[in-house]
Amino acid sequence: MLVAGREVKVTNLEKVFFPKMGLTKGDLVQYYVDVSDAVLHHVARRPMQMKRHPNGVESDFFYQKRVPVPHPEWLETVHINYPSGNEADFPVVTDAAGLAWIANLGCIELHTWHSRVPEVNKPDYLLIDLDPSEGNPWAHVREIALAGKRVMDDLGLPCYPKTSGVTGLHILIPIIPELEFPLVREIARAIAKAIVALVPAIATVQWKVEGRPGVFVDYGQNAFDRTIASAYSIRPVPDARASAPLRWDEVAAVEPGDFTMVTMRDRIKAVGDLTAGMWDKAVSLDPLFDTLKVKRTLPPRKSRPGPPRDWRAEYDAKKAGGSGWNRGTQRGPSHR
Repeated sequence: MLVAGREVKVTNLEKVFFPKMGLTKGDLVQYYVDVSDAVLHHVARRPMQMKRHPNGVESDFFYQKRVPVPHPEWLETVHINYPSGNEADFPVVTDAAGLAWIANLGCIELHTWHSRVPEVNKPDYLLIDLDPSEGNPWAHVREIALAGKRVMDDLGLPCYPKTSGVTGLHILIPIIPELEFPLVREIARAIAKAIVALVPAIATVQWKVEGRPGVFVDYGQNAFDRTIASAYSIRPVPDARASAPLRWDEVAAVEPGDFTMVTMRDRIKAVGDLTAGMWDKAVSLDPLFDTLKVKRTLPPRKSRPGPPRDWRAEYDAKKAGGSGWNRGTQRGPSHR
């Protein structure tokens, strides 16, 4: 198919990816092309981790960091070196053709880093991820999100809410890419604690899931190589939900399944791209070190014992062994 002036090879477009909804792989590809203007300013120039569902949501999936070979000559890539000694070339989507190519690989959702090329060590947004455990009602997520808005307003931070598309809610703060991930994470930790202080009966920053006394206000996703499903991304759930940007006055009544691949285009037509211009409002986090009493020094990095691990070999071995490690429960990049 011809997309944005480029030829993109697509295959098996009639394959059903969402049986409950009757939606095909071709529907997924067309969706991303149709909403490309809204989604590209979120994913452009970011390393993308591929989570591939070659046979749709009811079949096996697998993660892939390294860009497939061969791939289109026009597709941009970025070479990433890890502290462990491993390295990988990630795809970097910059246009609608890249979105179509990624979707054709069976990537239902768009998992991108918090940073962009070339400053891959410095994020351009801070994320607060509201992650309800079993037993936490959705109403608590909404209440905590609104408490988060109060904290951001008090700190003078622009913030944009969106449904995760599964069970959670994300709050994005566009920031100037001047700090490395560990320092941004420390600021996020302080913000998360401030949110919990407003609603301590229903929110927590406790990492351990067992016995967690409320909805987890997760600041830990602010780290190198971590990813979330981008705004407007479809999620691999039976009803093909979308991660939908919201107005703050919608948060109190929104439901997790309000927006899907079927309804998202009409949503954009009705309200526009609610995140348009958000990157122009990026702020410096530097004043918050004093305001939130956060140290300006990087926390010490824990070194992994032993020689560098060959993650690809481990992945191939697990897959060949048929352990079922990549089936059923969603795992890896933030899946809430």
